[in-house]
Amino acid sequence: MWKQLWEWLWEHHRGKTAGVIAGFLLGIIYLFFGLWHLLIFVLIVYTGYYIGRRVDRGEPAFPILEIWRLLMDKWRLFR
Repeated sequence: MWKQLWEWLWEHHRGKTAGVIAGFLLGIIYLFFGLWHLLIFVLIVYTGYYIGRRVDRGEPAFPILEIWRLLMDKWRLFR
């Protein structure tokens, strides 16, 4: 009975089911670790994902020259 219910939910309401499961897991993490720890954890995971995506594309992991040019163009007023 439970297996049929899960199959029906997954087939007809996949996004809602995945959202509820993700929300439940994040809620459990929040209860154990607290909000700020959760946000820091999410930031670290996203940073790792972003760097990995850049490496997969063949781009440098840390675009130092691009950042330097951006900062120099933005703060050109002080020269």
